[in-house]
Amino acid sequence: MSKPPNILLITVHDLGARLGCYGERSVPSPNLDAFAAEGVRFENHFATACYCSPSRGAIITGKPPHVNGLMGLVNLDWDLPASNRNLAKVLGDAGYETYLFGHQHEVKQVEQLGFKHLPDRSVGLSCEKVAPQVAEFLKGWNGEQPFYARVGFVEVHRKYDKYEPDDPASVNVPPYMKDTPGAREDLAMFHGAIRTMDEAVGIILRALDESGRKENTIAVFTTDHGPAFPRAKATLYDPGIHTALLMRWPAGVEGSKVYSELLSNIDLMPTLLDAAGAPAPEDVQGRSFLPLLTGGDYAPNELIFAEKNTHPDDIKRGIRTVRTKYIRNYHEGPMLKLPSDIEASLTRRDMGDDHLRPRPPAELYDLEADPNETDNLAGRPEAAEIEKEMAARLQALLEETNDPVLHPPIPRPPGEEALLQKLRERIERERL
Repeated sequence: MSKPPNILLITVHDLGARLGCYGERSVPSPNLDAFAAEGVRFENHFATACYCSPSRGAIITGKPPHVNGLMGLVNLDWDLPASNRNLAKVLGDAGYETYLFGHQHEVKQVEQLGFKHLPDRSVGLSCEKVAPQVAEFLKGWNGEQPFYARVGFVEVHRKYDKYEPDDPASVNVPPYMKDTPGAREDLAMFHGAIRTMDEAVGIILRALDESGRKENTIAVFTTDHGPAFPRAKATLYDPGIHTALLMRWPAGVEGSKVYSELLSNIDLMPTLLDAAGAPAPEDVQGRSFLPLLTGGDYAPNELIFAEKNTHPDDIKRGIRTVRTKYIRNYHEGPMLKLPSDIEASLTRRDMGDDHLRPRPPAELYDLEADPNETDNLAGRPEAAEIEKEMAARLQALLEETNDPVLHPPIPRPPGEEALLQKLRERIERERL
C-alpha cells in the first residue's frame, strides 16, 4: 500500500482569481504562475460565500455556511459549531500530524479546530512572517506519519498601503470596475500586496521542493472569495465568488493541465480526504473531484451554490450553471451594499453612486452573452422559462438543506451589531 500523501494547504484573503495564470497579465505573480504551470489549474472554481469566515468554514467542512452554521464573520461574534468535523480533525483521526501556521478565521478559539500543533502567535499573521516559519518546518520535517499543514496569511486583505505599489498606468482595470484614477491607484497598491504574497508562497514552495517531499505532497493554493473592490467581494457576481484553485501532486496527479469543470469550494475537503484514503463525514455535501484528475468516473457539477448572510438586511442566495446565474435578493436596499473597507477606498471615492439604485428581488444573467452580469433578464417575457427553471432549482436546494432563509429572520449572534458598528467607526477613521 502506498504511503498517504502529505497535504499543504495555503489559503489567502480576498484574492479572487487575480493572478497572471488566470489571465491577469498585469499582475505580478510569477511564483504562483509557475506553480500553476507545473500542477493543475481549475478555471471555474467558486466560493460558497462572498465573505471570509463563511467561505473558509465551507472549505474546511465541505458544507455551505447555512449547513455548517458559520454564516457570518468570527470577528462579528459568529463561530463554527463544534458539531462539524473539519478537515484537521478528520485527518488527525486518520493518523496525520496536523499543523496550523498563521491565520485562521473560522473559530473564536483556535484550539476548537483540532490541530495538534498550533501557530506561534508571536510570529504574527503576515505572509512575510509566516512563510519562513513554514519553510523551516518543511525543511526539518522528519516524521513517520504524513503531515497536514495549513497555512494562512492576512494578505491580500485591505489595507494595502504598507506594500510597494505598481505603476497605476500599468494595471489592468477589470471590466466590472470604472477606470478612474482612484481605481488605478487602488489596484496598483493591491498588486503590491499580491507581489508580496506571491514571494512568500515562493519561499514555501521552494522549501517543499528542497525537502525531498515534493513528489508525495499535495500542495494546494486557494482563497476565500473575490477581491475587495465593488461588484466583487460581498456580492454573488462572478468577481465575488470566482476563486483561484491551484494544485500539485506529482506522485498522484498529472501536471501541466487546466480543468474547466464547475467546482465549489465545498468540494475541496472531500477531495483531499479521498486522496488521503480517509472517509469523509456522512454530512459532507461537497463531492470529491479526485476522479476527474486521475481518469476515474466523474460526473461534473451541474451548478454551484452561493450565499450571503453577513448583513441582516442584505441576504442573498444564488446558483450558477455553466451558462446562467440566478440570484434571489431577500431584502430591499441598494444594488451594492459595500463592505466598510471598500467604502473607505480610493475606488469608491471616484466611482459615483450608481450602485445605490434599488436592488431587484431577483437577478438573472446569461453568462455567455453577458459575462459581466450587467443585463438583468429577470422579469422579461423572453427569459420567463429559464427564470422559472432556475428559481425552482434554487428553491429545491434551499428546501433540501433546510436553509434558515426559508424561516426568517435568520438567528444572529448577540454581539454582532455592536461589533459591526465598531468596525464601521474604525474604517471611517481610516478613510483615505
